[in-house]
Amino acid sequence: MIGPKVYETVADMRQAVDAARAAGERVALVPTMGALHEGHLSLVRAAREHAGHVIVSIFVNPTQFAPTEDFDAYPRDSEADLKLLAGLGVEGVFMPPATEIYPPGFATVVSVGGPAEGLESATRPHFFGGVATVVTKLLLAALPDVAIFGEKDYQQLCVIRRFVRDLDIPVEILGGPTVREEDGLAMSSRNRYLGTEARRTAALVPQVLNEAIERIDAGEEASTVLAEGTARLTQGGFAVDYLELRDAETLAPVDAQSARARVLVAAKLGQTRLIDNMSLARPANGWR
Repeated sequence: MIGPKVYETVADMRQAVDAARAAGERVALVPTMGALHEGHLSLVRAAREHAGHVIVSIFVNPTQFAPTEDFDAYPRDSEADLKLLAGLGVEGVFMPPATEIYPPGFATVVSVGGPAEGLESATRPHFFGGVATVVTKLLLAALPDVAIFGEKDYQQLCVIRRFVRDLDIPVEILGGPTVREEDGLAMSSRNRYLGTEARRTAALVPQVLNEAIERIDAGEEASTVLAEGTARLTQGGFAVDYLELRDAETLAPVDAQSARARVLVAAKLGQTRLIDNMSLARPANGWR
């Protein structure tokens, strides 16, 4: 099996993008932090539907981790990642060293507001500045026609869409649906941290989300439903950061059923922090 070409520098990736465009191909970028799973691979397949040349970036971004978070322990397996991407026929993989993204003397950050305010920012105030800066760099480095991000990280997707519009970055941003395990748990690289018992307990997160949406759809008071969902997660052993109903585009708080609403959750089980979200609109597969 012939694997994708690996680029460690922006210059090499740009050269590949220029060649693809000269051949008349559209270019798609799928930014990741590696430790790839089926959720990531679904984004790569979606990218293929929009472009003839697909590049996946693999970079564990240090600026979105606080000193107390799991940067050093974050799962990394580049050999396995490259095998998976080769199986999907990916043309290129951008795997830069940290000094390529943040060279000596680097002194610029992208500051974001709007959908970045609240939720994740309440407990991780550093997070979206780090995400916005690295994604801006990736988009400007490759200038793809389209970039694909997962809806599991829904607030992140909203933030990226906002700053791409605000900064006039000429890239179409698309979201890929959350891919779930059989019990509904959203696929995540951090699920590897969960032991057997914790993995069973983790399924409570999508259960609470799904039940909360069913009750809100049925006309129950959202604040009561969410308070009871929070209590249920807490009783299950989670430390809950938030369980909230928000506007699907702006992420402003809403207090009633809306076609534009989503319920978002972040909760820690032991040392593993799980995030998820579901829409009030139910798709055919039953999970939102």
